[in-house]
Amino acid sequence: MKLYSYAACGTCRKALAWLSQRGLSPEPIDITLQPPSPAELQSGLDQLGRKRLLNTSGQSYRALGAATVAAMDDAQLLQALAADGRLIKRPFLITDAGLMLTGFKPEEWQAVLA
Repeated sequence: MKLYSYAACGTCRKALAWLSQRGLSPEPIDITLQPPSPAELQSGLDQLGRKRLLNTSGQSYRALGAATVAAMDDAQLLQALAADGRLIKRPFLITDAGLMLTGFKPEEWQAVLA
């Protein structure tokens, strides 16, 4: 299990604590230094769709602009996400089974990880 997160992100810290309380120890990865691979991002796009994959409240997204992001095809979007981990909604969890979760909603995570 991998958890792409950002140390300064309160939601990421909550997710890590929640996982720890349940005896789960994902491999922590700093999403800003090492974004998910293009293959992981493609799988995330397939499972979650654009809206759940993008960090639309982040500075990187605002710098690009919503119109620019909307105009990107999937290949361009994946390239942008792989280049800047701050564009990816975090935390970004990949389970051992290959299921992906973004953001932290305890009830959703519980349903997937139960």
